[in-house]
Amino acid sequence: MADECFRQPRLAAVYDPLDPDRVDLDPYLRMAQEFRARRVLDLGCGTGVFALRLAERGFQVVGADPARASLEVARGKPGSERVRWIHGDATTLPSLEGVDLVTMTGNAAQEIVDPDEWRRTLRGAREALRPGGRLVFETRVPARRAWEEWNREATYAETDVPGVGAVEYWVELLDVSGPLVTFRQVYVFVADGEVLTSESTLRFRERREVEAELLAQGCVVEEVREAPDRPGREFVFVARRAEATA
Repeated sequence: MADECFRQPRLAAVYDPLDPDRVDLDPYLRMAQEFRARRVLDLGCGTGVFALRLAERGFQVVGADPARASLEVARGKPGSERVRWIHGDATTLPSLEGVDLVTMTGNAAQEIVDPDEWRRTLRGAREALRPGGRLVFETRVPARRAWEEWNREATYAETDVPGVGAVEYWVELLDVSGPLVTFRQVYVFVADGEVLTSESTLRFRERREVEAELLAQGCVVEEVREAPDRPGREFVFVARRAEATA
């Protein structure tokens, strides 16, 4: 189930203006070029920022997301006709002829908190890949305890959104239960005073846990990189679909 900030049309519409600096996507673009990918599946594509950047550079792109409101935003952007958009996730994908690269950027991997759903997601990603194709995704390093900075004082911002007006935004930590961290995002539309909230839960997985699950689902971990813009804060997993054995 997608979070409210992706499913609610008014929140989906302001998602990009509230987070315009997506330098976190640059390493994924470089990896698509590094791996000489031609066909890319972007799981959890949201409002299509990364999928459209890939398409602009000549990649054949499929963007999949369970949040219809976010996909509608993506479909309304210039160049969206160059991307195949799918309403769904890795467990509900139609048959795709093998892609070269599957990506999950941002919170996409951590938002899959149920262990069975996580296994099905990795299995679905593997099945979409050609033999030797790669799956790349990020997840925060649990030991860095990122949630300790998720409070109003540290996250408050106000942004003037064209056609909407000022929008205030902040994050409130709600609960930490083992690997599960739940928080609330608060949005105040100043012009009409409407306040909308979105609650999210992320799963913080240890490196060994992720590596073991990838192996169990038929993927070989080639390396674990750091996010260049957040050194020491995130694991970036690069896994390859294992060759079929006779």
